[in-house]
Amino acid sequence: MNNDNFFCEYLRNGLRNKDEEALYACFDFFDVDRDGCLNMKEFGNLAKSLLSDPSGKPYPLSIRMQADMFFVFDRNKDGKIDMEEFKIVWKDWIKVILHPVSALIVVDVQNDFISGTLAIRNCPAGQDGLDVVHVINSMLNSVPFDVVIYSLDWHPPDHVSFIDNVKQRKLHTDSKISADDAKPFDTVVFEGPPRIEQKLWPRHCVQNTWGAELHPDLKVVQNGVCVYKGICSNIDSYSAFWDNQKMSETKLSAELRKWNVGDVYICGLAYDVCVGSTALHALEHGYRTVVVDDASRGVNMEEIALMQKTLISRNAVVVTSDKVRDMVEGLDRRPEMGYRAALRMANDQVIV
Repeated sequence: MNNDNFFCEYLRNGLRNKDEEALYACFDFFDVDRDGCLNMKEFGNLAKSLLSDPSGKPYPLSIRMQADMFFVFDRNKDGKIDMEEFKIVWKDWIKVILHPVSALIVVDVQNDFISGTLAIRNCPAGQDGLDVVHVINSMLNSVPFDVVIYSLDWHPPDHVSFIDNVKQRKLHTDSKISADDAKPFDTVVFEGPPRIEQKLWPRHCVQNTWGAELHPDLKVVQNGVCVYKGICSNIDSYSAFWDNQKMSETKLSAELRKWNVGDVYICGLAYDVCVGSTALHALEHGYRTVVVDDASRGVNMEEIALMQKTLISRNAVVVTSDKVRDMVEGLDRRPEMGYRAALRMANDQVIV
């Protein structure tokens, strides 16, 4: 091939249907010195070609990232990637990046967060939760996600997070705020067990009430999966994966494994609380994680900015919705996503 970007040519010519041919062609293309192995420089050229924008222009890729990935793939630690190692690279890294399996996780787009008891437009950031609905619907109409998952806060009436329930449980001596003085958005410490630091919210998303329903304008796709969280009275659950103490797990991980998902796109309400917590747990689970910025709204601007900074520092990607389709179709291949895929391979090696 004489195209400077092998992977653009690969996608253009449909070589995904000739897998073994494509594997050997890729290896030969980047084995410039024809020694039957890829050295660090040759691998760097491959990585730059792979991790490129939709036009084929490589994204900046740090030497540190290149080296970290190279050493993951160099399984026998001889300083080169031979054909047997490259077969694993092809199957578990390159093909995952070129042909990702993607899930959209729509977090808590429920009536109470939009126009009900905990409408985020009344929170310090002043953002309107309704703004996310048309952005999410547009993605659902135009992006070929493999699975769509809707998370819902689903609280019992005596839930620990409700300000009007603060006197139902004994506060720990560490709590700086008393039950009598507590106000919405204050943080108290309950004695437990376990000892729990808890932000107090207005009553919201009580099971089987209007406030807990998905917003009626939100598109719910056929075969979409609903995941319920915060169902235990004594523990809150911001993340759609785990409760806040990691004492219990939702069915989200099982659903993602069922669909063989590698990439998760996360959006919804609220950015700095449940969206961010879900994204952090997705990273912990090893998923290539994307937060859709314009499809999310939050509570506090400083905490939104802090959450973004934390996610980016852990190699999550934050994009606007107009970038999502190219990423889901494997045309826009971000370095952070490639790096996360390599790290997941490293973790799998340790597990094995």
